[in-house]
Amino acid sequence: MGNHSDGGPNDSGTVATAGQNEVEKFQDPGIPPHRLRLADTDPKAAKKAERQVALLFGISVVGTLIFLVAYFAIDLGQDSAIATIRLQNALLGIGTAFAMLGIGTGIVHWAKALMPDHEVSEERHAIRTEEDRQAAVRIVDDIVEETGIKRRPLIRNTLLGAVALAPLPALAIFGDLGPRPDDKLAHTMWAPENGKLKRVTRDPDGTPIKASDVTLGSAFHAIPEGLNELSEGKLNEKAKSVVLLMRLDPALLNPSPGREDWAYNGIVAYSKICTHVGCPVALYEQQTHHLLCPCHQSTFDLTQQCKVIFGPASRPLPQLPISVDSEGYLVATSDFHEPVGPSYWEREQHVLIPNS
Repeated sequence: MGNHSDGGPNDSGTVATAGQNEVEKFQDPGIPPHRLRLADTDPKAAKKAERQVALLFGISVVGTLIFLVAYFAIDLGQDSAIATIRLQNALLGIGTAFAMLGIGTGIVHWAKALMPDHEVSEERHAIRTEEDRQAAVRIVDDIVEETGIKRRPLIRNTLLGAVALAPLPALAIFGDLGPRPDDKLAHTMWAPENGKLKRVTRDPDGTPIKASDVTLGSAFHAIPEGLNELSEGKLNEKAKSVVLLMRLDPALLNPSPGREDWAYNGIVAYSKICTHVGCPVALYEQQTHHLLCPCHQSTFDLTQQCKVIFGPASRPLPQLPISVDSEGYLVATSDFHEPVGPSYWEREQHVLIPNS
């Protein structure tokens, strides 16, 4: 095949230089000399570093306690103020951040300041014999000894406390997985009361909306009549009932059979709650007639009964059937015919119409 000198390594660990008879050998660079840290030579510095590590683990414990206090002590009822909800969310976030950050930074500082930092190299080989296994056990014991965890009870105890408390926030959050929604999302305040249809009103002041107020291309955020007068459960009802009201050219609408009278002169109303994870669908593109959810960019086409045309949402937005009363005000002729919001296990049991 010929003798090729291309500057590549040969079997002896050397490099042949092209066009030359000289051979350059690789030199083992070895391990750089070890540099002692301040904590290695000064007992006071080592003690100070130990207290710093313990302080960081203590911060983790405090963060966990902040989370638990915020979760259990701040009672969020159906009529809790927005400020109270924001306060709890802020404390939950701060507590979780300190809990995780304290453990992470504490371990890193412990390793950098107190644990041995000698670089060691050795040949890698398979562990096969009993002697090798015993040697591996001794290595593990040596590592534990080198960490100093047996000689530094302050670090050991604070670390154990931080690690023991860290999972508690996650366990507490599991409580929010229940109870099941059952049919709560299948019923809203749009349902007629004693045969009286609910007027469509502006959000948030509750002013009734006339059909003449909704001009071509306009959009309204709307709530059912009487929502603002509720003394209990106002936020929950609003979360389920809020709709987007828009007017299109009636020729652009393509209602499926059974929905021909759900719109009034091109005015349509759809649930504002995204069917992906429940974010508010708040953006209306007038030129394309698309509704956009800002959370994960799910896009719904108004001309196709809010069919999903992009994004992770799997179902169209539920449509609210509307008409006008004798005074020209928009009214809901019935409740939604399917549950609003994201999917849940029993959802299909509460659908009154087939998905379009």
